[in-house]
This record gives sequence, C-alpha cells and structure tokens, in this order.
Amino acid sequence: MKVQSKVIVVTGGGSGIGRELTLALLQKSARVAAADLNAATLAETAELAGGLKSNLSTHVLNIADRPAVEAFPQAVIDAHGTVDGIINNAGVIQRFVKFKDLPYAEIERMINVNFYGVIYMTKAFLPHLLTRPAAHIVNISSMGGFLPVPGQTLYGAAKAAVKLFTEGLYSELSDTSVRVTVVFPGAVATNITVNSGVMTPSLENVDRSKMRAVSPASAARIILDGMERDAFRVLVGSDARMMDTFYRLMPKRAARLIYSQMGELLKNA
Repeated sequence: MKVQSKVIVVTGGGSGIGRELTLALLQKSARVAAADLNAATLAETAELAGGLKSNLSTHVLNIADRPAVEAFPQAVIDAHGTVDGIINNAGVIQRFVKFKDLPYAEIERMINVNFYGVIYMTKAFLPHLLTRPAAHIVNISSMGGFLPVPGQTLYGAAKAAVKLFTEGLYSELSDTSVRVTVVFPGAVATNITVNSGVMTPSLENVDRSKMRAVSPASAARIILDGMERDAFRVLVGSDARMMDTFYRLMPKRAARLIYSQMGELLKNA
C-alpha cells in the first residue's frame, strides 16, 4: 500500500524507530497518528515534524491498557477522518537476566506490552481497516523472535508470538483489502533499554566491530519500503538477514553462536 495521502497509526512514535517512521511517513505525504506512553517525547517528535506538523496528531497511550486501546480508533478518526494502516512498533525489552531470575511482574509486562499490545491494537483497528479500499497492518517482531538470545528469553518469546500472530493474520486476510507485514529488526541504535526502564550489562567485553547497528532512520526507510511493496516479511540489518538464513539452516549452531557472543555478558549480569 502506497502511504501517500493515507492515515497511518504508529505506536512508540515518541522515540527510536517509531519517531523515524512518523517523520518518514510525513515526508511521504501521509497523515500520521503517533501514539506513545511518554507525552514529552511525543511533543519532541511533533517539534521535529516542523512544517508537516499539521498532518500529525499525537496521542498518549498505553498499548497494554485494553479499554484505552479500544477507544483509540475513534480518536484517530476524530483527528483524521479515517484510518488506513497501523504500524505496531511499540515494545520493551527485559532486564538482561536468565528466565529463572525474572519475577512474574516483569514476565507479565513483557507479554502485556509486546504481545497483548499488538493484539489489542489489531483487534481495535481491524474493523475500520476492512472498510478501506486498501489498508495495511505492520507488526514489528525482532531478530530475537526467530533466534534465541540468552538473557532476553521472555522478550524473544513475546516477539515470536508476534511473528506467528502476524503470519496467521496474513493468511486470514489474504482475500481482503488488508495487507499484512511482519518486520524483524536486528541491532538498531535506539534507546530501548532506557525507554524500557531496564539496566543492561556492560558491553566492554564485546567486540564492537561486530556490532553494526542500523540507524533508526535507516530502519524506518526499510520498513516503509516493505510496507509499500506489500512485503510478507522484512528483515532490517545485515545481522538479521544473515542470522535468518543461518538459523533456518543450522538452528543449533546458530543458537550456540549467539550464546558465545552474549553468554559472558549474561554471566556478569
């Protein structure tokens, strides 16, 4: 679906990839409803939009709050008249600890934000999207959604759920006007650890030459290109592309490789 003149909802629009998606969509002459839990960072996104701000509405929203999400489509329609697409980008990572050390409160937060938030948004907006001549759902999973990352087991499990949920939607909606895309970012240079309110271990023992993080702006361009091509799946970054192939061919070796890179950090977490 070409985004020009379309109304697109972006969650997590206050920072990182979500902010860059918002700005890139505005540059492509879309109208955007940006949602985020953080009002201050949403205001910063609006300021960065500059002269395109008239095509942007901002909404403080907790995507894990089902009643709030159920009321959100009407707020978007009140602001823009309709809605043509949603990009479920908002998410949080867990503390860098083994599953056995993760309390239930943090486990539930991982599932509620990263999976139920996507379900709530999709369930709330799908009836409206089905009325449009062309519409699109983009769900952001993660490289951790198809490859086990020690210390992020619950995060990965939630993102794996997003993967299969999105692929199921693709099949269910294949005979409708709604296209569906799942996105697997690798390393992206965002402040997700700060925004998630978690501490991560020191990276001083990691070979930084191997950490080729994609910029949020580049990630946004790749995601929107996939959206406009009606891509089934989008891989963001050379690490995601390489590990996607490696894991499908040799899953056990790929899992061991990731542990060899990250295991020492986990021991020191």
